[in-house]
Amino acid sequence: MRATEQQLASVAIGSTFSAVSSQQLKEHSFVLAPSNEQNRIVDEIEKQFTRLDAATAALKRVQANLKRYRASVLKAACEGRLVPTEAELAREEGRDYEPVDKLLQRILRERRARWEADTLAKMQASGRSPKDDHWKQEYKEPSAPDTSNLPPLPEGWCWVGILQLGELDRGKSKHRPRNDPKLLGGPYPFIQTGDIKRADGFIREHFQTYSHFGLQQSRSWPTGTLCITSAANIAETGILSFPACFPDSVVGFSSTNEIVTRWVELFFRVAKQDLSRYAPATAQKNINLEILSGLTVPLPPLNELKRMVDFLDEIHSKAKAIESTCLQSMKRSDRLRSAVLKCAFTGQLVPQDSTDESASALLERIRAGRANTSMRTTNRSQKQRH
Repeated sequence: MRATEQQLASVAIGSTFSAVSSQQLKEHSFVLAPSNEQNRIVDEIEKQFTRLDAATAALKRVQANLKRYRASVLKAACEGRLVPTEAELAREEGRDYEPVDKLLQRILRERRARWEADTLAKMQASGRSPKDDHWKQEYKEPSAPDTSNLPPLPEGWCWVGILQLGELDRGKSKHRPRNDPKLLGGPYPFIQTGDIKRADGFIREHFQTYSHFGLQQSRSWPTGTLCITSAANIAETGILSFPACFPDSVVGFSSTNEIVTRWVELFFRVAKQDLSRYAPATAQKNINLEILSGLTVPLPPLNELKRMVDFLDEIHSKAKAIESTCLQSMKRSDRLRSAVLKCAFTGQLVPQDSTDESASALLERIRAGRANTSMRTTNRSQKQRH
């Protein structure tokens, strides 16, 4: 069968799509098996294909169940049902634990310290040297969110605004047109929405780069930045595994705490289907920076957060292994289908029977039948003319 495909492909012509003519088909040679053997071959193909169809359907069910399981695990994590809470463990073990407000205070201090360091560096780079600390008063402390309409959280948790945990900023791609060749082809990774959708947590590959000119009209974000799509594939997320640029259709979130960035990324996977529940307003077809800035996030104590992330990483690793096995098995099923057809057209699929009418005799009957049909058609035409 594959040989037939290759032979026909070699003579196919066409500029828009390749095709073979009816004359080429008429002149092409095909293998012919005895009639009874053809019936046995068809029966065997149907039997083998039915088994392969059942196996493929089972693999697809595994994939669907795995997807639902991963989603339910993430939801359980964000609701504090995945691992024992720090409050529960502390009671069982007769000890204290660091409440989440201590973690939040530490994050806010680190956030302000980073702002001050960045602002001072910019001032010094522009030739300005501050005489006092009045410039520090320009820092805007992120406000706590309104939690009156949000669901209750487990003991020891609290709702926080995303800006309390880190900074949000839109990507930059000022030059138009965006596909200008002089922007592209350099050494700087350029991340697009499709790269983020394929990331599955971490962005480990890219398919486009910026030139030096491209970098100048954009911005390079550091490793560890959480990328959030705000157009096309809405609220898809991925954490950069390398410094990269991205356009204004992507929002970057950066925190001083790596584990917090991981948690925010995991929370987005759960919340993206219902952002209106966690944000003051939303238009699902276009999430702007203002909407994302108003997002509220459930925050557990640090030790509990670490346990959940470790557990989720373990589940993710096992799920990826199962998914890989499913994909390999489905590819193997496709190969088996081809193998069944190859055996069928090379006389190796079913036993041959010496008592079967030969293929040459079958061909003679077909020719005779066609000749009789042609003669009847000719006679009928002549009668109609008279």
